[in-house]
Amino acid sequence: MTEAPERPAPADLLGPVIRDLTRRSGHDISRWLRQVDRLRGCREPIRLSGESATIDHRTGELLSHYTTADEPHGQLLVRCGNRRATRCPACAETYRRDTFHLIRAGLLGGDKGVPSTVRTHPRVLATFTAPTFGPVHRGPAKDGKAPICHPRRNGPSCFTRHQQGDPAIGQPLDPGTYDYIGHVLWNAHAGDLWRRFTIYLRRHLAAAAGLSRKTFNETVRISFAKVAEYQARGVVHFHAVIRLDSRTDDNTPVPPPAWATAGLLDDAIHSAARAVRLPAPDLGQPTRHLVWGHQIDVKHIPPAAADDGDMTEEKVAGYIAKYATKAAETSGTLDRPLTHATIHQLARLDIADHPARLIRTAWTLGNPSAHPDLAHLRLRDWAHMLGFRGHFSTKSRAYSTTLGDLRQARIDWTRARLPYDPDTTFVLGHWQYAGQGFTPGEQALAASIHEGDDHGR
Repeated sequence: MTEAPERPAPADLLGPVIRDLTRRSGHDISRWLRQVDRLRGCREPIRLSGESATIDHRTGELLSHYTTADEPHGQLLVRCGNRRATRCPACAETYRRDTFHLIRAGLLGGDKGVPSTVRTHPRVLATFTAPTFGPVHRGPAKDGKAPICHPRRNGPSCFTRHQQGDPAIGQPLDPGTYDYIGHVLWNAHAGDLWRRFTIYLRRHLAAAAGLSRKTFNETVRISFAKVAEYQARGVVHFHAVIRLDSRTDDNTPVPPPAWATAGLLDDAIHSAARAVRLPAPDLGQPTRHLVWGHQIDVKHIPPAAADDGDMTEEKVAGYIAKYATKAAETSGTLDRPLTHATIHQLARLDIADHPARLIRTAWTLGNPSAHPDLAHLRLRDWAHMLGFRGHFSTKSRAYSTTLGDLRQARIDWTRARLPYDPDTTFVLGHWQYAGQGFTPGEQALAASIHEGDDHGR
């Protein structure tokens, strides 16, 4: 057998890449280096071709003109903006920091259009989990101690103490009896379960306060921000900051009535979560109703929390924001959509049996000819997400600022430093998508440039 040639080390690729970029840019690689520096560590930049012109709308004078014809490969590189840390850590870090400031603004106030009085409102950090679809191997508890997994005499058992990082954690003890269909259907309906919960929460709070639903809705507003996280078993659960405000015409958060307490909110969250129930499509699976799991955890966020506490506004915002850049890949699945070719190659990919079976289940249920009543769930489009098709971070309108506002603030900051007055100029552009990502050699060169950089800068 002839031995395969050794794969060139990244450093071995740099010489040919530099020569190629020099040839394509006409003189040197300074243009490419400037583009890479502006990417701030982005791994999968978008490639654009086209041109733009800045014009003074009062005089019609052409102030500047830019074309990608002078760039290496005739293309402009821009950041991909992907929120997944497995795809692009640099862009994901920007998304995480934006989410942090969004959550923090709704807890601390004082800027971004949120008054500082929100610190006095009833606020809780609530976690909503999924029910069981079959016993799975357990990992260490929150205190770091690893209990015996499933010490049973009857039924599936496991007497191992699984340590953090054990690939068995989250895998079914008995895959043959695990409810894969119910699991996928629950993920697919998780967003609707949350919507139903917010409706029930208003009703239960009104009942606890002795008010009619109409009076409650005219008096108190429920504001929230939440993120989705995948557990090791491949099912989503939600972390949410929930806050009570008085209702105002301009959506400005003001303190609620005195009877609206954190204790009242705590009790209503538990009772409302237990009341939510959706009928599951009958496909012969054991799970016939989609409900929240029994583990509903609610922690009060005290007003003006002490800096050394576990429930300070900063720590809560950081805790929630860290999940905004993670997705189903944390449970061992893929981080991008599947195709017909990919689904037949799962056995060749580095995917454990459990997530692979969930992917195949979602793909099978997503067959429109076999299951036309499930077509609206688009399960084949979201098979890589194990059926979940919701947004990973959402907020109510009055909670705080928006991700769009935070991005616009960065755009405005950049425009304010341009040599042209944005009030008297406009930009005409014509752009075409030319691809995404670096060549292998460019990737090695870009990585060597940004090695050790702070990706979130």
